[in-house]
Formats: sequence, structure tokens, C-alpha cells
Amino acid sequence: MADYDDTAFNHEQGSRARKLFAAVVLAALDDAIVDHRKYGNGPEVIQRWARSRDGREVLTCAGVDPNERVVNGLMEFVNRGVRTSVALSREESERRSQRSRAA
Repeated sequence: MADYDDTAFNHEQGSRARKLFAAVVLAALDDAIVDHRKYGNGPEVIQRWARSRDGREVLTCAGVDPNERVVNGLMEFVNRGVRTSVALSREESERRSQRSRAA
């Protein structure tokens, strides 16, 4: 029984760590969006970060494979200029689904 409890605890701890690193990725995206609005170089900033050793490590710890497709997706997200808190909200999701139904 102790082995099961230890496994469950370690799994839960790993999930919390992944969520923490995912929050770091979202913060990096928000910072790049702010740079994009101020200076116009947000996609380059997130690209440089995602390709850096630290960026690859954070993405891996967040459960994201740091390949070129992911880097391009991050750059595209920054290009749209929608903050992560807004993009992940229910209202924005509903608006997107309504727009796709109307199209």
C-alpha cells in the first residue's frame, strides 16, 4: 500500500510542477506580446527564448516538445497579440466558435 501512496504523491507532484512550468511559458508569451505592442519585435523575442537552452528546458518541463513547429506556433500566437488570459477565457472561446459557425 505504501508504494501506491508514494506513486500517487509523485504523480501529483509532477503534475503540479508541469503546471508551474506551463505558467512560466504563458508569462513568457505575455511578455513577448507586450514587446510586440511596444517595439514590434515580439515574435523574434519568443523565438529567441524558445530556442534558447533555458526556453527549451522550460518547455520540456511544461510537457511541450520544443521543436520548430512549436516555436512557429508560439510566434504566430504572439503575432495575433491576444493576451493569454483573454485567449484562454471562456468568452473568447465562445466568440471564436460563433465566428467559425458563421463562416
